[in-house]
Amino acid sequence: MNQEKETYFPSIDNIKVAADTIKKVSAVTPLSLSERYSKQYGANVFLKREDLQQVRSYKIRGAYNKISSLTEEESKNGVVCASAGNHAQGVALSCKLLKIKGTIYMPTPTPKQKIEQVKMFGEDYIEIVLVGDTYDDAYHASMLECEKLNKTFIHPFDDEKVIEGQATIALEILEQTKQPIDYVFVPVGGGGLSAGLSTVFKSLSPKTKIIGVEPEGAPSMSVSIKNDKNTELDQIEKFIDGAAVKRVGDLTFPICKQNLSTMVTVPEGKVCQTILELYNKDAIVVEPAGALSIAVLDYFSEDIKGKNVVCVVSGSNNDITRTAEIKERALLYANLKHYFIVKFPQRAGALREFVVDILGPTDDITHFEYTKKTNRENGSALVGVELKSADDLEPLISKMKAHNFFGDYLNNKPDLFQFLV
Repeated sequence: MNQEKETYFPSIDNIKVAADTIKKVSAVTPLSLSERYSKQYGANVFLKREDLQQVRSYKIRGAYNKISSLTEEESKNGVVCASAGNHAQGVALSCKLLKIKGTIYMPTPTPKQKIEQVKMFGEDYIEIVLVGDTYDDAYHASMLECEKLNKTFIHPFDDEKVIEGQATIALEILEQTKQPIDYVFVPVGGGGLSAGLSTVFKSLSPKTKIIGVEPEGAPSMSVSIKNDKNTELDQIEKFIDGAAVKRVGDLTFPICKQNLSTMVTVPEGKVCQTILELYNKDAIVVEPAGALSIAVLDYFSEDIKGKNVVCVVSGSNNDITRTAEIKERALLYANLKHYFIVKFPQRAGALREFVVDILGPTDDITHFEYTKKTNRENGSALVGVELKSADDLEPLISKMKAHNFFGDYLNNKPDLFQFLV
């Protein structure tokens, strides 16, 4: 008779051992009261600043705890991981500190900045292999090396030692405040952080509500919990790369299913608004996954009034080349950026009329491209307009239609929008 495998739940003792193991390499990051968010929501809102780790994310905790647990033979054989982000940096630094050789597989399109960061942390102890176009390509190549050369694969989330390492964040939070914590908001990707953190709170602070937060375009944990089984998504939106996975961990899923109070998804555009807000108002740089736990607060504004709230800011490895896209997504979400196909009437001065008479005094053209390269005096154009107020959209469309300029509105046509913009 086949027996079902017993569900793994990390023990507090093992998590405390992990905390002792990583204390020399992982900073005890601040639990900072955000005066701005506290005032905005009428609550005590604390930010657990994992973006201030040496590798600028919490991933060092799990990676170091796992790699330091290897046997002498395993250490000698070396380790392998697949990652284009924070996990790669955590593994690289761990390899250097523990003097263990590591091979890190990264997709070929990985930005040079990320590759250089991994090299900096790992130095001579790591080798970077660029392979394939996607993370899945890199993952499959890394598994082949593990099997061929008997190396240990360091999983980014679905590993007992990794989960226990990430759980040390929760021990720190409880040690850093004497006040009872009512809510903890935690970003969820594969589930390593949320599984570990929720275990600690269930044991040591059971009244605390743990809210898992996923990107709207990658709701793998939400769907799995709803289906009552670990479910792989057919496709995902990869923008919030630190929390976008098609399938959560087989170890992490049952833990999160049992421990999390609820799962919530947040639109990518709203996350982008939060990134810009943190930078402009608080001088805090966060990556998209790091903003998830703050972006979700609007949805709980009534619940958290007068409460003690912790948001885990998971990382700050944000590539500066993404700034324009982040601003674009934020404006689209706020209904302030709009794209049109504009049909210029066949008469002289039509372009000037559109700019002077159709656009409002505060409207700004941010994109202009003729869709036909010939007959530019009379052709259709792809036009992006940024508004000062979302209420200005309907009057703009009305004027375009009245003067026969309106061709099509693209924001609500995702397939056409992705093709043209």
